[in-house]
Amino acid sequence: MVSLIAAAAIGAVWLYNSGFTLGKPTYIYIDRNDNIDSVEYKIKETCHPQSMRAFQAWAILLKLEDRIRTGKYEVTADMMMKDLVRNIRNHNEQPIRIVVPSVRTMPEMAKRLSQQLMIDSAEIANYIDETSHLKNWGYTQENIPAFFIPNTYEVYWDMSVEALFERLHKENTAFWNEKRLAKLKEAGEYAGRELTKEEVATLASIIDSETANNAEKATIAALYMNRLRMGMPLQSDPTVKFALQDWGLRRILHKHLEVESPYNTYKNTGLPPGPICVPSIAGIEAVLNHDKNNYIYMCAKEDFSGTHNFATNYAEHQKNAARYVKALNQRGIR
Repeated sequence: MVSLIAAAAIGAVWLYNSGFTLGKPTYIYIDRNDNIDSVEYKIKETCHPQSMRAFQAWAILLKLEDRIRTGKYEVTADMMMKDLVRNIRNHNEQPIRIVVPSVRTMPEMAKRLSQQLMIDSAEIANYIDETSHLKNWGYTQENIPAFFIPNTYEVYWDMSVEALFERLHKENTAFWNEKRLAKLKEAGEYAGRELTKEEVATLASIIDSETANNAEKATIAALYMNRLRMGMPLQSDPTVKFALQDWGLRRILHKHLEVESPYNTYKNTGLPPGPICVPSIAGIEAVLNHDKNNYIYMCAKEDFSGTHNFATNYAEHQKNAARYVKALNQRGIR
């Protein structure tokens, strides 16, 4: 009798203290398709448990089979199996840090977000395409890239697509605070016309597409705003690439400038209907904190440094362009 009691006591201690053999924290991801068997498999394969019998026992005791909750769950060396089972049952999941990227297209955005979340890319893409979801926030198919503020946010891996977009809308609203809205008004005064947040994002997307050099962006912003104020076409090569949907073009030729599209800023004055990519925060800030200059022309430098020569008149611009064309020809870029 005593031995049976002792054995039961030892078993209880073992059950209570059974944990994991880990050198550093690890994580398991429980999705919608998981059941008690697949959860057991994930724990066995990922968490280095001291005993899977402990999982089976705690799963029964805590009735896990009927209360499996999706999410990302942390497992550490000082945890017991009962803690992990209880966390899964009670949905005590760990947050993740999701990166909202600056991308060219909405299908690419859907893909990149889905790679970080439990949500399928098609579900995200459909939500973006269904404009009724977003029109109450003032967005259309053309200006939807302005909705996204590229940054890193803390969220939950198993959040719904509705919760994702509610969070992104909240971050957009927080980004456009009183200080930036005041700068928005001033930017419109400099450009000679009132600008909306979406139009600032559109101009920022063009600037981002012109250069990766953040130090130049405020200069380019002022140049384009000078053109807006003067009623000159923006004549931005990246908008032509967008109109043609050909991102690989290395050299814009006269034939490319003939494309009929509202995004062709050689044929149309003013801003295109929406951003040509999801603009970076640096691009938006460049518009809001633009330089004040007299430049109306720019041309890539002939050293292919990714920076530009700027000009206040066409004659000076022609000289800059001639040097760049010569460099293109020498490199055989057609």
